[in-house]
Amino acid sequence: MEEIHLLQLEGYPIWDQLALEEALVRADTRNWCLINHGSPTAIVMGISGKPERLLNQELLSNKPVPLIKRFSGGGTVVVDHHTLFITLICRHHAVPVEPYPQPIMRWTEKLYAPLLPHPLFSLREHDYVLGDHKFGGNAQYLKKDRWLHHSSLLWDYDADNMQYLLLPERRPTYRKERNHNDFLCRLKDHLPCPHAFLTGIVQQLRHQFHVLNTPLEQAKEVLSIHHRTATTLLHH
Repeated sequence: MEEIHLLQLEGYPIWDQLALEEALVRADTRNWCLINHGSPTAIVMGISGKPERLLNQELLSNKPVPLIKRFSGGGTVVVDHHTLFITLICRHHAVPVEPYPQPIMRWTEKLYAPLLPHPLFSLREHDYVLGDHKFGGNAQYLKKDRWLHHSSLLWDYDADNMQYLLLPERRPTYRKERNHNDFLCRLKDHLPCPHAFLTGIVQQLRHQFHVLNTPLEQAKEVLSIHHRTATTLLHH
């Protein structure tokens, strides 16, 4: 059974988490799962995101929050202390799937399914949904011998924060023209507590991996290894 290092965080800023993830996928060879809950509010864009096309510039100027461009692709999200972050970093042979986005996402769908006994849970395009309402967004980073899949799941969210986001030019077909509050849903309306959900993820991992609980300081050692960095803090 493959080993996977489990790093469980609480209140760790998403900027620091993304910098750590980039180091782990680029400069390390081990399998990892990072779980984080309680991060301060921030806006995170994909590597090709353009703030002037994706964000309400007037609101961002009047009510600034950290703006981060991550090293992976995918869309733009507003995160806060209610957001659950789950990241998997695996060697190609560690899981029985082809190392491409759709097979990886289908594998994660099966990982989450026992924890979301809602009959309408599924993966639609690149999103985790309940029916036609999104609660989770995903992005991947693929390299020659390993891949990263990170997810932000909405346990809850502040509807006012969604005003930072413009309706993106490229969006899932199933979204149609719905605004953010009509498009999204909250896991808290369907599950009893975030702790039980996150504990369940660890239990699911134990079915496929030998899970090694790993302290943050040990994981951060990889930050000192030279590696390419693309994660950028645009302003804070």
